Amino acid sequence: MNDEAALRRRFVSQALQNPHNAAILGRLPLLGLPDAWLVAGCLFQTVWNLHAGHTPEARIKDYDLFYFDAGDLSAAAEEAVQARAAALFADLPITVEAKNQARVHLWYEGWFGYPYTALTSAREGIGRFLVPCTCVGLQPTPSGPVLHAPYGLDELYAGILRPNPACLHLPLFDAKAASYQQRWPWLQIVREFTPTAPSASI
Repeated sequence: MNDEAALRRRFVSQALQNPHNAAILGRLPLLGLPDAWLVAGCLFQTVWNLHAGHTPEARIKDYDLFYFDAGDLSAAAEEAVQARAAALFADLPITVEAKNQARVHLWYEGWFGYPYTALTSAREGIGRFLVPCTCVGLQPTPSGPVLHAPYGLDELYAGILRPNPACLHLPLFDAKAASYQQRWPWLQIVREFTPTAPSASI
């Protein structure tokens, strides 16, 4: 448990070495979004950049925000949130994308070609990324960022990319893993998966 706690502290510390992550987390509460998290690529890719000796923000294409608002599943409401987020972070030289996890099931199949059951929280959405080691999110709190890593952090630091049984869309996994490996060649693609459920820990 002590090793796990130390790894979690290491991850948060490294994620915050990317100044854009730190800025987003500092301002995210201003959007007033329910169940809001900074997730995925901007976090684990910062860690991989540091491992590879790159600057923390190198090779990161965008910065993703998840929130969960079941009260309005319209595309228009999500677009309004996106516009507010774009305005809030307009001074940063990055692309910030906000997605309502309550409505992913409405568009996912049409976009990616696979059915997607409705989510019940943003944290559940974090657990559905194609690669388990990329299932990470940070949520700002008055005492500092809270980490949600439902599959742990061992494979993230080992650079192991394997399919997620919670979102077993193998052609999408193959494309995603190849893209990661092209940018960080030390990553290993393991096409085997273990059908285990994510933990509920944060």
